[in-house]
Amino acid sequence: SSQNLSEEFAEAARQLKKEAPRIQFGKIDVTHQHDLRKEFNIREFPTVKFFVDGSREDPIDCKGVRQASTFITWVKRRTGPSTVLINSTDQAEAIINADDLAVIGFFKELDNDSVEVFCETARDVPEMPFGMTVSKDVHANYGIQKKTLVVFKKGKPVHNEVLEDGRKNKLDLTRLIKTFTLDLVTEYNLETSVKIFDVPVENHILLFTPTNSETFNEIYENYKSAAAEFRGKIMFVLVDTKETRNGRIFEYFRIREVDVPAVRILNLTSNAKYKMPADEVTVKNLKEFCQSYLNGKAKLHLSSEEIPEDWDKTPVKVLVGKNFNRIVF
Repeated sequence: SSQNLSEEFAEAARQLKKEAPRIQFGKIDVTHQHDLRKEFNIREFPTVKFFVDGSREDPIDCKGVRQASTFITWVKRRTGPSTVLINSTDQAEAIINADDLAVIGFFKELDNDSVEVFCETARDVPEMPFGMTVSKDVHANYGIQKKTLVVFKKGKPVHNEVLEDGRKNKLDLTRLIKTFTLDLVTEYNLETSVKIFDVPVENHILLFTPTNSETFNEIYENYKSAAAEFRGKIMFVLVDTKETRNGRIFEYFRIREVDVPAVRILNLTSNAKYKMPADEVTVKNLKEFCQSYLNGKAKLHLSSEEIPEDWDKTPVKVLVGKNFNRIVF
């Protein structure tokens, strides 16, 4: 909520006052400041923007940051180095084991495109520590030969991403790394919905099924298996259809009891919805659906009401999804 964020923001300001007195924190109530709201195009609340070098032009958006500690890290990485330079295996181990998650970049030298993209990514993911190394000992200790970004979870490597120059951009890496703040499959509820939307992955796949059905375990394992392959590209969400509080989401996707288990893909930018063409939730069907969607080959799913009997009775015709194309085009 706005109130919580306001408190965390104030806490970050208090702590940074001692460490970085040059950084000023301010709060604006845009309900009274219409000109500022218009100038900075404020559309959602709360919005946090970072102004650099006294300029009003192009402030940096601080999105998805909700805790004082993350605010502090975000600001520090904008004003100083965004990653720690690691020179020894002991130093690497200390960073990897200090937190639940850590990201380490393994490079041959410190001045290339991949290093730049890695450091830019670190600025945008203040939720976890970032380190980078050119040490041969550290490379050998983790068995790394190429330029690679490694995500560690609870001290163990869980993902290796090879960084070839120019092939990986900051947004792709940010999306991939932020997905590790969630489980491979995230169950949708009031608490997790905020986290789901904080991760900048615009493609969401949703499995609608009752979690107490006999086939649930098998379906869920298949879903998880597919999720591992599309991490960073498609966010995998589970919606429990026996949970009454999820009613609005069933309505939005027009899911009825006879449809479950049902699988849909939603693009958050266009709000376009896609229905898995196969009925069975197998690994093969899920992978084919996700791949055809990413390749731009999936068919749009336009759920429609039935055509009313009297749609043609008056001069103004009643259109629904099922007769729209035929009548209009």
